Amino acid sequence: MPDPVHTPDAATAAKKTPADASLYERLGGMYGIAGAVDVLVDRLYDNASANTNPHVAAFHAKQGQAGFKFLVTAWSIEQTGGPKCYPGRDMREAHAHLAVSNHEFDIVSGEIAATLFHVGVPAKEHAEFMNIVESYRSMVVGPPAK
Repeated sequence: MPDPVHTPDAATAAKKTPADASLYERLGGMYGIAGAVDVLVDRLYDNASANTNPHVAAFHAKQGQAGFKFLVTAWSIEQTGGPKCYPGRDMREAHAHLAVSNHEFDIVSGEIAATLFHVGVPAKEHAEFMNIVESYRSMVVGPPAK
């Protein structure tokens, strides 16, 4: 996934790894995941719908994009069976102040799915990663802001 325009690396990695390989390995490891996250975070920061939540927009305005890419990459590495490297807060704590709605979660989830398609992630790996994302919905979606 390193080439942000199109890459056969994820497809190649998936074909070359044994059937019992982790999702991390089938996505091309650290480099494959980092390449996809590089594309994803740029898309999220530029997505007007993803920034309608004022708390998210404020986070994007003040937080460094490079640091956010690092955190998303490290989280994705761990969640897909790679080495433990995520130094951030748990998802519930990290999103508690953002008042993310189900609709907003769907927007981000859709952008993740589109990015996986864009960088050439095969269907099986795509579905597995999206299942991981969906498993975090209850930790990310929170009550409306007061």
